[in-house]
Amino acid sequence: MPELFEAYDDLEDLAERLQVADAAARRVAVIELGNSGDPAAVSYLAPLASDADAGVRQQVALALGEFDGAAAAEVLAALLVDADEAVASAAADSMAELKDPESADVLLPLVDNSSAFVRASTLRALKELRRRDALKPALDALRDSEPAVRVQAIGVATTDPDTQVRRAAVSSLAVSNLKPAADSVMRALSDKEWLVRETAAETLGVMKNGLQAASALMAVLMDEFWQVRLKAARSLGKLKVREAVTGIAANLTHEQANLRKEAAAALGEIADPSATPYLERVQNDSDPEVRKNARWAIAQILLRNPGG
Repeated sequence: MPELFEAYDDLEDLAERLQVADAAARRVAVIELGNSGDPAAVSYLAPLASDADAGVRQQVALALGEFDGAAAAEVLAALLVDADEAVASAAADSMAELKDPESADVLLPLVDNSSAFVRASTLRALKELRRRDALKPALDALRDSEPAVRVQAIGVATTDPDTQVRRAAVSSLAVSNLKPAADSVMRALSDKEWLVRETAAETLGVMKNGLQAASALMAVLMDEFWQVRLKAARSLGKLKVREAVTGIAANLTHEQANLRKEAAAALGEIADPSATPYLERVQNDSDPEVRKNARWAIAQILLRNPGG
């Protein structure tokens, strides 16, 4: 197997090429340093964050996307406030690739930057780092005057490492009319913890943009936890999603009476005539609440479809 630098000049030679007068040659040297994969390359790239040529600075920002850790984060933080938009944008994209939680120590102070672009880009990066101390700045940023910042703050709150925090964050988004808020809650339907999935399924039923998650809600009608199914059925009923009738009806035979009861009620909320045969089969259910809801649902279907 070839040595790490067999295809490249050694770092010292590359460092010398970073000092040449030709900006194009400096850019090539930066690219090669990025391709080297050697973390030591970051220290050679750092001084070029203040290079006179914007193209060189942009290439440094792109090259740092190949590295991780606080050292790379420091250089990217400097480039994020660059006067050149292309440089700052490249830095924001590379920052979003950081995975080392220690990078957050460098980024957290930027959450209060006067630039909305910097605040939003920082929160975007913090979302991937999953640091507990990023939660308070993110919650504060939910009140930011700039929508782009609030959108990224949502992502930080709903990816917190703690299950209860994620639940609280997802629940708090119920009052948001922002489409990205609904997107974040929809993503929470696939959270590893069923409690978060349950909260997400419930929250979508009361969100203004909840209807956009109808397909995702229908998918969790088969969640391994009946509690998640129950909240999904309830929300689909509130949203009156006719396409969900078959999926909801499948839960009318579940062993949990609470789920059967909620499924019947959801079918009544939707009031689609296609649900009638399913409801008729459970009018003699062993649980009185299921029977009651089935009768109510059938009545709702007849009331709202007088000609059908």
